[in-house]
Amino acid sequence: MAGQAGQERRTDASVASGPLAGIKVVELGSMYAAPTAGRMLRDFGADVVKIEDPASGDFARQWQPAHNGLAIGYSRLNSGKRSVGIDMRSPEGREVAKALIADADVVIENFRPGRMEAWGLGFKELSAEHPRLVMTRVSGFGQTGPYSARPGFGTVAETASGYAFLNGWPDTPPTAPPFGFADSIAGISAAFGTSMALFKREMTGQGSQVDVALYEPLMFILGDAVLNYTSSGTIMQRHGNASGAASPRGIYEAADGRWLSIAASNQSIALRLFEAMGRPELKDDGRFATNTARMANNEAMQQIVIDWVRSYPRDEALAILDEHEVVAAAVNDAKDVTQDPHFRERTLVELANTVLGPALMPGPILHMDDYTGPTYDGVAAIGEHTREVLVDQLGMDADEVGRLAAAGVLSN
Repeated sequence: MAGQAGQERRTDASVASGPLAGIKVVELGSMYAAPTAGRMLRDFGADVVKIEDPASGDFARQWQPAHNGLAIGYSRLNSGKRSVGIDMRSPEGREVAKALIADADVVIENFRPGRMEAWGLGFKELSAEHPRLVMTRVSGFGQTGPYSARPGFGTVAETASGYAFLNGWPDTPPTAPPFGFADSIAGISAAFGTSMALFKREMTGQGSQVDVALYEPLMFILGDAVLNYTSSGTIMQRHGNASGAASPRGIYEAADGRWLSIAASNQSIALRLFEAMGRPELKDDGRFATNTARMANNEAMQQIVIDWVRSYPRDEALAILDEHEVVAAAVNDAKDVTQDPHFRERTLVELANTVLGPALMPGPILHMDDYTGPTYDGVAAIGEHTREVLVDQLGMDADEVGRLAAAGVLSN
């Protein structure tokens, strides 16, 4: 068996009660966006079979950071999936993949547009044989349009969408995030689209093609910038930690050198903040009485908040803000997050039985009152489930699987 050694894991019976229980997903995805979609579906009960190259696997297995040889990002997105090693460059491998797809409800893929069609695995070809199939396709610029053939990663999506231009301070260069931001949003959007397509299928009996471009969900989030320009001709600029829409808002340093955020983004919160700071007279000060006035005098408004936060240790300032129901929070690092009782109760889950040791990571992105969520037990080695899926599930001849494995077409 190629790749990182698998560890013995228990069957995850918890997903049997999920809303997507019984849905079979074939994931032809690598890196971040498509695997994120696969994880979202698996989180809510789907059985996800991940097709990987039998020798090298998903390239995300090689990403940093890693611990004891296991990539952190790969582990987070792929725990609970079954790995089947298939060389998609081989005609025989594609035939095996086609057999897997014939048994599936959903295919997720993130090849450059046209690749699946060149392999005879495009939506038109597959849906002709399997009209109930949902095919979710994630690519840099989408399946249509002048840029559809271009390659694209998250960094390109973050710049092309307008995000990087708006991110940062007025006197700093446009800034991309240090994590898979566009990929993650696109993956979540792809899972949403897949769920809608499955719902439609229940109504009509017909599958659908879901087309997600990496940049589009991010551009939706940034939509005010586009609407602002096309309506007024104004190009929104970088504001640092300010929003450019409401004041006061930002990240502030407390007396002990720790940081907190305050978002007085509506009038009632701003008035409560004035009370919390012991400055009720600001309510009647013409410079600060309304959001329009505060935005016009934002520098003076911010300085008042800066000075007040600097006069207290962070925990004390947060306690005062909480007492006055002002929207505020600590600026947490990863250690803060994992030690916070709220996050430990509601959000963080254990990734068990891996070389990472006892480890926590964020669980499902939403909660349903009749579903407790999955467990995350082990990370499959490359092709760990090839024989289990192909022989036991599809009924392929074991000798034929062995022959293809010996030829390098499959993992064994």
